[in-house]
Amino acid sequence: MKVFALADLHMDGKQGKPMDVFGDNWNDHIERIAAAWHDAVSDEDIVLLPGDISWAMQFKDVLCDIQRISDFPGTKLMIRGNHDYWWTSPTKMRSCFPESVRIIQNDSFVFNGVAIAGTRGWLYPGSAGYVQQNDEKIYNRELLRLRLTIGAAMRHVDSGAAESIILMLHYPPLGERGDATGFTEMIAEYPAITDIVYGHLHAQSVHHAFEGNRDGKSYWLCSADYLNFVPRLIKQI
Repeated sequence: MKVFALADLHMDGKQGKPMDVFGDNWNDHIERIAAAWHDAVSDEDIVLLPGDISWAMQFKDVLCDIQRISDFPGTKLMIRGNHDYWWTSPTKMRSCFPESVRIIQNDSFVFNGVAIAGTRGWLYPGSAGYVQQNDEKIYNRELLRLRLTIGAAMRHVDSGAAESIILMLHYPPLGERGDATGFTEMIAEYPAITDIVYGHLHAQSVHHAFEGNRDGKSYWLCSADYLNFVPRLIKQI
């Protein structure tokens, strides 16, 4: 079983919003994702989707995108991104989504001894665009949500059901220099976390992404355009 990751699919969600307005590299991006996905991923694999799944504004409008994702091979696990305005209660989503598409919200799943956890994240103090009066409350709330999802994953570790944890975030949890943030400080508390995958960054901002090892953990940028719309292999489990 392989674990792949691909963030920022930005499917249409019945919004009539072509992504090529952001550059020619986005031309036919969903068709390119589908082709690459079918080439790389088998039904036994897992694909992590760290947010910005669809431009849909209403839940009813995202269902066609979710159905298309469900038709791709593998089990798909997703978290919310900053543009996923359609995101609603976990109970409603789970009642409507196909079996192969699962959402993570304050909880965790286990596959072959690996727990998968995740939360959206947010801008952190010192990052570009962070304004304390606007962002501090959301930042602190996302730290609480991170603690909840890691706690859920750690229960699997403590019970022996999992040996390690892969964590999804939508927002980058640190900058290009790898400086500490509230997110990295919390992640560092848990030796069981081995990999952190995230998205959100596009175009020139990818040059400010941190990838590599920090505190013995591997950080992976998985924005779809950064990966040329090919799911990124994280590990085999």
